[in-house]
Amino acid sequence: MVHNFTKCEKFQMALLPSVYGIEFILALAGNLFALWLLVVRERRNWHTGVVLSCNLAISDLLYVLTLPLLIAYYSQGKDWKFGNGVCKIERFLFTCNLYVSIFFIMAISVNRCVALKWPFFTRSHVKPAHAKAASVVIWIIVGLISCPVLAFSTLCERNNKTLCVSFCDKTLGDERPHLTYKMFLAVFGCLVPFVVTFISYCVVIQVVWKNVSITTLDKRKVALLVASVLVLYAISFVPYHVFQVHHLYMKLKGNDDVCWVYDMYQVSKGLAALNMCIHPILYVAVFDSIRVACCGKSLEDNNTNKTV
Repeated sequence: MVHNFTKCEKFQMALLPSVYGIEFILALAGNLFALWLLVVRERRNWHTGVVLSCNLAISDLLYVLTLPLLIAYYSQGKDWKFGNGVCKIERFLFTCNLYVSIFFIMAISVNRCVALKWPFFTRSHVKPAHAKAASVVIWIIVGLISCPVLAFSTLCERNNKTLCVSFCDKTLGDERPHLTYKMFLAVFGCLVPFVVTFISYCVVIQVVWKNVSITTLDKRKVALLVASVLVLYAISFVPYHVFQVHHLYMKLKGNDDVCWVYDMYQVSKGLAALNMCIHPILYVAVFDSIRVACCGKSLEDNNTNKTV
């Protein structure tokens, strides 16, 4: 059953090309700059945070290079010209980037939590090799949970146009396995990491605000880090999963003429890709070299240097 979203798609085709265009420029510039600074400025201090952040930046760059395909697709009235294989790869890379982002943000949060809560243990036992091993595990897990996308996503013919879709359902009810898979991703790929991240930052805030020896600058960095993650979940990760599952549920029930649900799902798709633009702000909060390169040295930096 091919659903009739034609009257709802005008908003989608007006919104997404411009949104993806802006995100492409910001994400490409921001992550290339951040990756260059991480490799060049932090090469002598290759600690766990740098390892995790480099993986996050690489993931963003892999997906951002597919955005021109989507810009062309939506600009041409949703007529996919690049073949079934490229369609599957684009959907797979989007899924990988989304959940790699979520899992690496969780890893960065746990790493920050352990470093502040148990500093002596961290200095003695937590090494860059552990972060590299954790990165490999994250990539494997995300690759495995993203593999079904290669089976579900395909080309779908409609109104003399070729659509690149997450799933092409022929009859009512075909969507059920796809909906079940998306619900699994929402729980395992978003809810579970969010709970871990939330607990980690509760511990971080408790430690930072109780420790009088932590400088104002460090407290500001923690505040920026926590705020950035909250923004990511509030405007990028959570809305995408909520509206995606709701949209698929409405399709399954045959309610294919509720435009506001479809429109909100399109907005959430644009916001989901926005996470690539917010990640460089996380790096500013975590790494002094990037913060100094972007914002210059603060008074606290100068005082610290004098003390050292």
